Amino acid sequence: MDKVSIFGVNVLNISFKEAVERIKELLKEEKFHYIVTPNTEIVMDAKNNPKMKEILNNADMSVPDGIGLIYGSKIRNKPLKERVTGYDLSLEMLNICEKEGYSLYLLGTKPETVKKAYTSLKEQRPKLNLIGYNHGFFKGAHTNQAGHEEEIKVIEEINRLKPDIIFLGLGYPKQEIWIDTNKDKLNTRLIIGNGGVIDILSGDAKRAPDIFIKLNLEWFYRLITNPSRIKRQMAIPKFLAAVIFNKDSVK
Repeated sequence: MDKVSIFGVNVLNISFKEAVERIKELLKEEKFHYIVTPNTEIVMDAKNNPKMKEILNNADMSVPDGIGLIYGSKIRNKPLKERVTGYDLSLEMLNICEKEGYSLYLLGTKPETVKKAYTSLKEQRPKLNLIGYNHGFFKGAHTNQAGHEEEIKVIEEINRLKPDIIFLGLGYPKQEIWIDTNKDKLNTRLIIGNGGVIDILSGDAKRAPDIFIKLNLEWFYRLITNPSRIKRQMAIPKFLAAVIFNKDSVK
């Protein structure tokens, strides 16, 4: 599939519809796959982090989950088709699970939050084959303690349940590190590092109103509702400035 390289991080030049079809294809293959959802913050971090860049570029799917990536690609005349968010993909994966009977496991965030997400999905989507959950506050590769007995227990449970899909909500870069470390140990078809999706499914966090999403101002909504994010949101103007002043930033 067509890719665009932004500061060495490859993202698929793909529409949301095409991304969904690609997920359906991956699920038909009885082997491990993983999806990453880089945004401007992640790209700027991976820009000077060879290991993280390698993890992102080895993913079976890497979709542009940041409006800054869309703007940056247009500035350098390598336009990406559209923003494809991990949240929207995750919701569509819930629909695929309901229609096709694939099983789902939730892994990440706080104990009470992931439990609420599990309970909420059970109530709202009775046809969903939701087979288990575990919080993200266990010791493992994401806490620089790879192979810890707590991590081993989590992996053993996953392999016993054999979920087709895992939603992994540890946040960047912890979820990507965890996937890379344990990819050869997991009995699952597809795992997506989707950050705060479990928090939203639980009701503990909210996505921006539709009007902000349609205007590509989701980042602005997050800023005005949580001003402490200003340092993180500065990644967007820094990223665009870096693209403008580096003619080889997008290939």
